[in-house]
Amino acid sequence: MKNALTTLLLLTMANVAHADSIPNLPSFDVICPGNIAVHADQEGPVTINDKDAVTKAINERSFEAKGSGVTISIVLADDDSVTVSSTGKAPNGICQSLDD
Repeated sequence: MKNALTTLLLLTMANVAHADSIPNLPSFDVICPGNIAVHADQEGPVTINDKDAVTKAINERSFEAKGSGVTISIVLADDDSVTVSSTGKAPNGICQSLDD
């Protein structure tokens, strides 16, 4: 019985970790107007100022992340370049890549 409970717990934890996965979400690091730092790992998660954001796919090339009073819009172009913009409590605008 103890082994069955342990297995069930491990399967539940694995399922929760997989639930945060956002297919097609690219990896990036940007700074948005108002000095808002946004980081994304490949297929998630997304963090805004080092806090986990609620992220959803709008379609396979557009994503939205919300947290810290801002909404981050992520759009993949046909050439797989990424455009990130922010709206919310800080100034709205296009975010600048930290990889440049």
